[in-house]
Amino acid sequence: MKGCVFLRILICDDDDTIVVKLQKYVIEYFKQKKLKIPEISTYNNGEDLLNDSGEKNIVFLDVEMPGLNGIYIGRELKQHDRNTIIFIVTSFAEYLDDAMRFHVFRYLSKPLDKQRLFQNMNDALQLYNSTNTKIPLETKDGVYTVRASDIVFVEARGRTVLVHTTHGKYTVIPKMSYWITALDIPCFFQSHRSFIVNLQHVNDFDHSLIHLHNNEHTAYLTRRKYSDFKEAYFLYIESTR
Repeated sequence: MKGCVFLRILICDDDDTIVVKLQKYVIEYFKQKKLKIPEISTYNNGEDLLNDSGEKNIVFLDVEMPGLNGIYIGRELKQHDRNTIIFIVTSFAEYLDDAMRFHVFRYLSKPLDKQRLFQNMNDALQLYNSTNTKIPLETKDGVYTVRASDIVFVEARGRTVLVHTTHGKYTVIPKMSYWITALDIPCFFQSHRSFIVNLQHVNDFDHSLIHLHNNEHTAYLTRRKYSDFKEAYFLYIESTR
């Protein structure tokens, strides 16, 4: 496994024994993988966590806590940064439906199972690295850097290549062959010779078209790639649940 770009983990539970155990397991996981131990911050209530002004990359949330509950906190975190990876840690399975509505990454039951946690951390780090990888966009005006997760799709129009991002589009110098290699990470798929799409931004698709980023954009999907694209999309969706 590759090393992670800067990573910050937050743990929030009103049970100190759970906080201590989770922190211990997370540190053990990174040592076992021979990865740099990330910054870990712990809280026993949701208000303090939300007041934390730092990055919130991976968050472990209890549901039932005094004051703000974990479901509310999770929604707030996702509204602020959709890339936050959230683990719900609770003894109460009835909260699963509410948690899934804001795209919780995993649902962990108490008492904690260390091996299951380690397996889910593998998936979380793969997702984190793929969405937070920095991509340089070389244009005639200069070089701009964006997160991979901010790229919606890459499009070739004749000799011109456009990189469409969540905050605008860039006419870039590198040709399509460069982007096929540069975006060889799990969340991207070349759906057509002229399109590479980010699965994270897919709204829906049929046998010929992919609708992206709140249906603001459309990309072509060749019929011969439909089955492979569908499989890649479902695998991506499964990896984020």
